[in-house]
Amino acid sequence: MQTAYQTDRFHKLREVRNHPFTGFLLIGALLIALQLLAMVPGVDFIKSSMLNGFASVMIYSIVGYGFTYLLGYAGLASLGTAGFVGLGAYITGYFIRQVPGMPYLVVVLIALAVSLVLGLIVGFISLRIEGIFLAIVTLGLSEIFYQIFNNWLDFTNGSMGSSIKLYPIFQNLFNMKTLDARRAFFILLVLITVGLMMLTHNLGKSSTGRAMLAMKNSSSAAQAMGISLLKYRLLAFLLSTVYAGLAGVLFMSYFKFSTPSNYTIIFSLNILAVVLIGGSRSLIGTFVGSFIVFGLTPIFLQDIPFFRDNSWVINVLIGTIIILVVMFYRGGLVQLADDIRNFFTKRKANRRLYTYGEED
Repeated sequence: MQTAYQTDRFHKLREVRNHPFTGFLLIGALLIALQLLAMVPGVDFIKSSMLNGFASVMIYSIVGYGFTYLLGYAGLASLGTAGFVGLGAYITGYFIRQVPGMPYLVVVLIALAVSLVLGLIVGFISLRIEGIFLAIVTLGLSEIFYQIFNNWLDFTNGSMGSSIKLYPIFQNLFNMKTLDARRAFFILLVLITVGLMMLTHNLGKSSTGRAMLAMKNSSSAAQAMGISLLKYRLLAFLLSTVYAGLAGVLFMSYFKFSTPSNYTIIFSLNILAVVLIGGSRSLIGTFVGSFIVFGLTPIFLQDIPFFRDNSWVINVLIGTIIILVVMFYRGGLVQLADDIRNFFTKRKANRRLYTYGEED
């Protein structure tokens, strides 16, 4: 028979297990453990391509977290995500190359400030149009960015791509070797990703998130309750563009190279796929969606000859997953996981009832 102390301890452990931050921290711990394990001599199965794949997953999941404010909370459609990510990457590359002595934090703040201004402009546009028309406008904006990236040679180096030589912070300030700096930046990526998951979760559960949801469900009812459409639409776009700009900064800082072909409409559609597959308001689901869309090939499939020679197959697979999710699980894979868990919980309860009878 359990004592009161054991029962209380059990309830506390269950509360910790069920807390959303536990999942976030578990993801972070696993990623850091992966990097540390790769540093152990003799461990050959963790290749640099695998770690780079997980770095891509983290960077693009950050874009997805920002997109959840638009699609999951505010109910706004945007296809301009690629342009904002690319802008953050190219601003980082330009200032690191052209102004070598500029502190990295200043470069980051410049990229975020530009993203804020552009998010403010797009947010004002969203007050006049919505739905498919807003998606078309943001698609046009993304195309403008793409043409700038391709043709403004002094800023982006055109189709040849922009690059930097050193990993910011770790090589500029601490004079680390290239391999050590890459490992350190990977761990920094993990910390930023987990921190933004916590921030996004808290903001979504706050009065701000509830106001956005009210606006998504019915703009008329939201206005009747005193919710300002101007304020929360602007905020949704500001948050989305800032996350995208930060992801661009991190992409250039980690991979040290960026080309216009990275920021086409395909990229924006892939981010949309990430959020739809994982669940529009599920952060762990968004991370899983990013893993499926951006991580499967570099982490696992590129070493399999069939997928290496037929790269189109993975795109067909992703498209099939999107169709199935939209048709049967509009809440994303997180809804599927909840349904599976509820199914087994119900079976367990029925088995217990059959074995022990109904308790009074």
